[in-house]
Amino acid sequence: MDKHISTQFDSDLLGISSRVLEMGGLVEAQIRLAIEALAIMNADVAFKVIESEEAVNQFEIDIDRELSSIIARRQPTARDLRLLMAISRITANLERVGDEAERMARMVQSICKAGAVGGQGGLTLRLPSGDLRIASDLAAKQLRKALNAFARLDAADCVAILREDDLIDQEFNGFVRRLITYMMEDPRTISASLDLLFIAKAIERIGDHAKNIAECVIYIVKGTDVRHSSMADIETAVK
Repeated sequence: MDKHISTQFDSDLLGISSRVLEMGGLVEAQIRLAIEALAIMNADVAFKVIESEEAVNQFEIDIDRELSSIIARRQPTARDLRLLMAISRITANLERVGDEAERMARMVQSICKAGAVGGQGGLTLRLPSGDLRIASDLAAKQLRKALNAFARLDAADCVAILREDDLIDQEFNGFVRRLITYMMEDPRTISASLDLLFIAKAIERIGDHAKNIAECVIYIVKGTDVRHSSMADIETAVK
């Protein structure tokens, strides 16, 4: 490949990678606000999460358009095409993380609207929303690690992310058991508890999307598709 064309292509790749990280930063901000809204059960904070969803969706559209343009103009080699395909998958996962943050925010709004917290003309119920903090922090941390691994193209860090994925699942399962106890002890909590269940599921899915991004980074670096692989096989592939 002509050196001038190669330099242009490298510049294109750098630009689109920066856009992905910019999108990731916006999605991370959504998660932080969603966690804050959950912690203080504040509908106004939750609305800020919902407001930013359109910007996240636009990022996905713009990045996909740019990927198509690069492929058409540069005719990338197999290795570079692999990178572009993985970026497209990463972008899709980030958009879905944004969807889950929005879902969390809407559930917080639903709880607040029902008057289950704060005593605003309705029932003031004791809800185990604080029990979700560990899982939500874990999910946010996993996403941050995945984005850092993408920025550095660090496959080893991705293996660590995949190893820790079960921690979020364990928190989710434990929370569901506690939630069932709350509903059995006080049937008035059933409606708000179901909203909390949707929030817990959204948190679990954020962890799943962080895992997917980590698998994409391994694909970029090693050229091996590790989806649905055992940890032993993944560790072997990354060596």
